[in-house]
Amino acid sequence: MKICNYCLMDESVIDIIFDEKGICNICKDFKQLMSKRTELDISKESLDRIIGKIKKEGKNKEYDCVIGVSGGVDSTFLAYKVIEFGLRPLAVHFDNGWDSELAVINIENTLRKLDIDLVTYVVDWEEFKDIQRALLQASTPDGEVPSDHAVTSTLYWAAKKYNIKYIITGLNYSEEGLLPKSWSYGHIDWPYINDLHKKFGHKPIKTYPYYTISKLFYYTFIKRIKRIGLLNYIKYNRSDATKIIKDKLGWKEYGWKHHESIYTRFWQAYVLPKKFGIDKRKAHLSNLICSGKINREEAIAELNIGKYKGHKLDEDMKYVIKKLGYTHDEYEKNMELPIKSFHDYKNNYYYHQKIRNLINYLRSKNILFK
Repeated sequence: MKICNYCLMDESVIDIIFDEKGICNICKDFKQLMSKRTELDISKESLDRIIGKIKKEGKNKEYDCVIGVSGGVDSTFLAYKVIEFGLRPLAVHFDNGWDSELAVINIENTLRKLDIDLVTYVVDWEEFKDIQRALLQASTPDGEVPSDHAVTSTLYWAAKKYNIKYIITGLNYSEEGLLPKSWSYGHIDWPYINDLHKKFGHKPIKTYPYYTISKLFYYTFIKRIKRIGLLNYIKYNRSDATKIIKDKLGWKEYGWKHHESIYTRFWQAYVLPKKFGIDKRKAHLSNLICSGKINREEAIAELNIGKYKGHKLDEDMKYVIKKLGYTHDEYEKNMELPIKSFHDYKNNYYYHQKIRNLINYLRSKNILFK
């Protein structure tokens, strides 16, 4: 399998293209966009201006910003930083029924030590299970998309409910921006998720939080709610952040990136590699190479350690299959369905691309937050 000479992306990405030097379009596109999504010359004045604006607009309110918490490194470090900056956050958690015990402990310890209030949005399990089963039958590699979409929707829901003008996210482009669309699509595309559910689901959507383009317009331009990727404005290194939250907050390690969710852990360790030939570690490590945080040799060594450190695959498999209401044979039948992509279903891909291009342009001109 041909591999990029700069990063670790290879021909498991169906639309990868290599130039005459063997460099792939994925890492080249990422590096081109990075200046629009991060503060490469990290400006303290820029950060101070943003923090000052949040404090000013939140004056005399109980909370001046909303943050999401999952128990993972990024959201835990974000909680630590917003308190360090003197902000008054409301923490929001989307409970989809898949939190690991360690994730719950990390959330509780973090918020108690930082004295942050928590609001938890609990989706009806039978409804959410039906959505996840529909995604399995759709046979695309997008099984985690319903959770990602709902997390964003929940943050907007909380900001509106508590009249808070700023959502501060733990997303960091320098460590999370490199991910092929063919590997995961639909995080912001409700028509796509809805189409899959209509085709393969059975229960009506009543408690699942979702947002449409019109809802996003309402939140952004009517309610004036702004999203800020705060970690894009600081020199963020996940390894350093992990050390800090362990020392300051007693945070405990759970394994690979995003393994605070049992379903995510199983999806990335079993479903993606077995059915789709996708190893998400390649994208994450390539991300770190392209942002200058590790070199290619270090990334290859990390990849060769073995899949998903400390991961109990058999135990997770039994748990996930039972929780989703399948027998082992029924689940494996889904694994054998022909592979599909988001292009096989209704979606707003091209419309979203135009919006994304506009947003990236506005970010590059510092008209929008990164």
